[in-house]
This record gives sequence, C-alpha cells and structure tokens, in this order.
Amino acid sequence: MNQLARRLGVPDAVVIGLGSMLGAGVFVVFAPAAAAAGGVGLLAALALAGFIAYCNATSSARLAARYPESGGTYVYGRERLGPFAGFVAGWGFVVGKTASCAAMALTIGAYLWPGQARLVAVAAVVAVTAVNLRGIAKTATATRILVLVVLAVLALVAVAGATDVSIARIDAPGGSARGILTAAGLLFFAFAGYARIATLGEEVRDPERTIPRAVPLALGLVLVIYLVVAVIALGVLGPDRLAASTAPLAEVVTAAGLPGLAWVVRAGATVAVTGVLLSLVAGVGRTTLAMARRRDLPAALAAVHPVHQVPHRAELAVAAVVILVVTLADVRGAIGFSSVTVLVYYAITNAAALTLGRDRDRKLPVQALAGAGLVGCILLAVNLPLGSVLAGFGVLALGSAWYALRAARR
Repeated sequence: MNQLARRLGVPDAVVIGLGSMLGAGVFVVFAPAAAAAGGVGLLAALALAGFIAYCNATSSARLAARYPESGGTYVYGRERLGPFAGFVAGWGFVVGKTASCAAMALTIGAYLWPGQARLVAVAAVVAVTAVNLRGIAKTATATRILVLVVLAVLALVAVAGATDVSIARIDAPGGSARGILTAAGLLFFAFAGYARIATLGEEVRDPERTIPRAVPLALGLVLVIYLVVAVIALGVLGPDRLAASTAPLAEVVTAAGLPGLAWVVRAGATVAVTGVLLSLVAGVGRTTLAMARRRDLPAALAAVHPVHQVPHRAELAVAAVVILVVTLADVRGAIGFSSVTVLVYYAITNAAALTLGRDRDRKLPVQALAGAGLVGCILLAVNLPLGSVLAGFGVLALGSAWYALRAARR
C-alpha cells in the first residue's frame, strides 16, 4: 500500500506545528531582525510577520481541508493554478526548507560544541532522520517532549528577565520602513512551521476538522510566546545589544544577574532547534514524496515503507542533501535564502486560496485575508537582504528553466 496512515489528531498536529516554529525565532532570528528594525521596529515587524503568517495559515487551512494529502502548496498549486505553479511551490519549499534544515543543524552545533559545529550538525541530522523513519507517531511523541522542555526554558527566561525590563530600552527609536519590512521577512522564518501541519495532511484524522483547528491554534500560541520573549529581550538588552548577541536569551539571564542559568538556556536552545529540525525533515520529506508521485522528482522517492508507513527514501534523500549543505552553509545567509523561497511558496498558497471563492467559501473576510497574504508575501520577499533575494529568485528561476526544458522534451 502506497498511502500514509492517518494517526494524528488535533493535539498531535498542534504539537508538530509548535515544534516546527518554536526555536527558530527565539534562538536565531531576533538578533538580525533587531539590527534591521531597531527597538519598537522589531515589535512592529513581529506583528506584521504574525499577521501575514495568519493570512497564510487561513489559506493553508482552507486548502488543506479540501486536499487532505501530503505535499501542501505543491498539491494546491497544481490543483487550483496548474502544474507549473505547483512545481514552483514544491521546488521553493524543498530548496528553502533544506536550507532551513542546514541552518538549524548548524545552530545545534554552535550551541553544543562551537569548535566542532559541523560535525555536531551532521550527527543531529542523522539522529532526527532516524526518529522520523520510525513513523510519524514517533515524530509527534518526540516533538511533544521537546516542546515541553522549550516552554519551560522560555518561562525561565521570562521570569528571570522580567525584573530587569526597562521601557526606555524597548522604546528606542525604530528603524526605517524598509528596515521593518526586512525584519518582518526574517521573522517570518520563525512562523513558517505551521505549514508542517498541512504537509502532513495525509496523516491526520478527519482532516476537514483537524487542520483548520490546528493551524491557527498553533500559530496563535507561538505569536503570544514570541511577543513576550521579544519584549523581555528588548527590555533587558536593548536593540543594539540584542542585535550584536549570538545567544540573546542566554545573555538576558546573565544581564538579569543570573549567569549560572545561562547553561540551562543554551541547553534549552539546543532542544528547541532539535525540535524544529525534527519536524522540518518530516515536512520536506513529505513534499518530496508528493513531487515524486507526480514525476516532478525521481519516481523512486515516492516509496512508502511497508511497516512504518513513512516516505523513507524521500527522507533519506533530504537528509543526504542537508548534510551536504551543512558543510558549506552560513546560518544567517541560509535564513535569508530560505525566507525568500518560502515566501514565494506562500504567495502561491494565497493565490490558490483566492480561486476557492469561485465555488466555495465566498465570505469576504477569508478572500481578503488571502489577498493580503499574497501581497504581503511578495512585499516581504523583495525587501530581504539583496544577496538573499538574488540567490532565492535565482534558484527558483533555475528550477523553472529545468521544468520548461523537461516539458519541451516531453
């Protein structure tokens, strides 16, 4: 049987979404976002990124309920906009999220053993792939444990830092409008994990009910957590010190007079990013499976393990590519590149959702959210750092050229 088993309910789907999002924004993205937007600008950028993510989440939930199978926007684009739109979405997701996997793996290495970061990163990729290959139920269980640990560490940071928060530091002058857009594009990287729920659409029970409930719930919880942590970090460190920090939350507890707890925060960061990597590899593997089923990637990758019912060949292939990228990657560059391609992916999501208004869900609010999400994704993508924009659109163009060449040969 070449189908995946439906084992996930709403709590499991929410946990996988939380595990996909928590970690990236808190432990990686806040520093470059603060450098781009300043104090109040960072909070404005976070709100903007959260709003666009909500628009995307609404569109993703509507589409996932209609097309409850693995692949996410790769499937939605094909069904609603045509094969080429689906291919661009799938290509952008696989390439961008592979870069994200490499960035997360390198972050694990930097926290655990800075002198051997790449070696640790490779070991992390091997470990999470081994967990995913045991089945999606194992992935949900492992992610639930990781989320609980991360929430405990973030609570520790919030309590420790709350006594030293200064409104004057938070109220520092914000950046320019473009700086806020750049920061929002970077921060969007921290929200993109909710799509993991949609890419697991073939494995959730009662998808028409589960997915529309799980996606906004996971996103809303993460937005509240990010806002609290951002206020604490800005209030304790200020925008300049936050922008310069490589481990801002560890520095928060140190600045608050509790340096002995810094190692706990570093350990928590490692756990958080491991949770992100666990869900990222699962999501990319399932989009690869969907593309292979339609021959947009080699058909051999469409195999489903007869016992564990996971796309084992696709996940092994993704892990191999991530390990290769880890040997060459730069964390901040990988984040910018990933944000460009993933924002294009969600622009296609919203464009596909707009077509639902012709035959279903004719309510104005959901159509307005899809339109706002489409415009917002494009706006954030083009305002990211120039190198990331050129690299991201260059790789998308390369994939599109290959698609056109293959179509011509057929």
